[in-house]
Amino acid sequence: MDLGLKDRVYVVTGATRGLGRASAEALLAEGAKVLITGREEKAVAEAVAELGGDGGAGAGAGAGAGANVAGVAADNADPGTPDRLIAEARARFGGFDGILISVGGPAPGFAADNTDEQWAAAFDTVFLGAVRLARAAAATLTEGGVIGFVLSGSVHEPIPGLTISNGLRPGLAGFAKSLSNDLGPRGVRVVGLLPSRIDTDRVRSLDALSGDADAARAANEATIPLRRYGTPEEFGRTAAFLLSPAASYLTGLMIPVDGGARGGF
Repeated sequence: MDLGLKDRVYVVTGATRGLGRASAEALLAEGAKVLITGREEKAVAEAVAELGGDGGAGAGAGAGAGANVAGVAADNADPGTPDRLIAEARARFGGFDGILISVGGPAPGFAADNTDEQWAAAFDTVFLGAVRLARAAAATLTEGGVIGFVLSGSVHEPIPGLTISNGLRPGLAGFAKSLSNDLGPRGVRVVGLLPSRIDTDRVRSLDALSGDADAARAANEATIPLRRYGTPEEFGRTAAFLLSPAASYLTGLMIPVDGGARGGF
């Protein structure tokens, strides 16, 4: 199946590792051009090199002749980041067709554990930063454009020990749904992905908080109908499809990527 991604231009934030990285890999494999971001210049340069770019240092790394991937060190909490990223995508690749907004998970902890500082930092990066990125993309995308959010299964079912995520992710899902209604008449789509137990560094670190990572993983796998964690590649392929023209009649929805773990339909 041709997803229609060849030469389309996407920004993928938080793409130096984890789910953002897997999504960028899947888009590139289908012929898209991708501007990836991360907070650290070194990590961005290394990721760009591994994805097939030049891997030079600093902003614009990897934008060599013929390269389909470039990178920019950027913080989602910086109000100037959205316009900067869109301008960079246009300058490097001559267009801008969509964005996948992926950020690292906020600090773990139960309701009594998390500090005001942790809540404020997570709000700036996870919530307000994502809203700003989506608003900037919405202002410039034309028919066929797409805005994607990488959220969490906590949108529907709170996850023990991830109170900040449980508080912020559902709000972003509500924002995404509202935005899809606003942008639908213009032919711009808004979609979300809700990963659960995907085998990333983040999930492995959460398992380790129990004191016995193997036992925690086994217990979690027992609750998943497919009886295993998902792979980043499986998530990335789902993201690439949702961002592609092949999904042109899908908007305003949240897709669980969880092996069936969600209790509802």
